[in-house]
Amino acid sequence: MIIGVLSLEFRLHGNRSLKGKRKIALSLKQKLRNKFNVSVSEIEAQDSHEKLVLAVVTVAGETRKVESRLSKALSMIESISPAELVNCKTEIFSS
Repeated sequence: MIIGVLSLEFRLHGNRSLKGKRKIALSLKQKLRNKFNVSVSEIEAQDSHEKLVLAVVTVAGETRKVESRLSKALSMIESISPAELVNCKTEIFSS
């Protein structure tokens, strides 16, 4: 079993409320879940209205599939995100 985690950190320029942040987060999470069948959660800075950190997690039997899925997810996020992606990190775990 191979587990892949993609951590995404965004800066939300001009966002003035947590409600606005949640709207952006919900949209990104739903698009990722629908397109790639991954799990997505906000993992840090829940009380900050200027920073959004999401973790995208997937599981497969082969490393190549996990890497491919996370790479495609990152490409989609870079092309559709209304927020500035300031940091991303991919981790692969095997059991």
